[in-house]
Amino acid sequence: MMISEWQLLQNKLKERFDSEMDHDAILFMIGLQELNKSYQKYKKDQKLEVMHIGVCTVMEPYGFYEYKGRDEEGWPHWELKEKIPHLDAKQQNKLMSDAIIDYFKKTGFLE
Repeated sequence: MMISEWQLLQNKLKERFDSEMDHDAILFMIGLQELNKSYQKYKKDQKLEVMHIGVCTVMEPYGFYEYKGRDEEGWPHWELKEKIPHLDAKQQNKLMSDAIIDYFKKTGFLE
């Protein structure tokens, strides 16, 4: 059986971080990477903002968001260009998985 790109990514992340990672954890990690700040403790609302950075980052190439720049505190901002269509859970999961895979391919982590 052929290993899926998602499973390949999961395996590489587990190898790297010694932990299973779901979409939320991966989006948080992407958000931290894009935020480009040193590690610190984040409050719950800040964690959601960091995850939102991850979502915007991976969905931008699909035309849903447009990067607008950083604010005075260094936080990146996007503008919603097109509403993400209403999808069932399985379709939403597939879209997010594909977007995350594309992100890691672009960074060279997943080849």
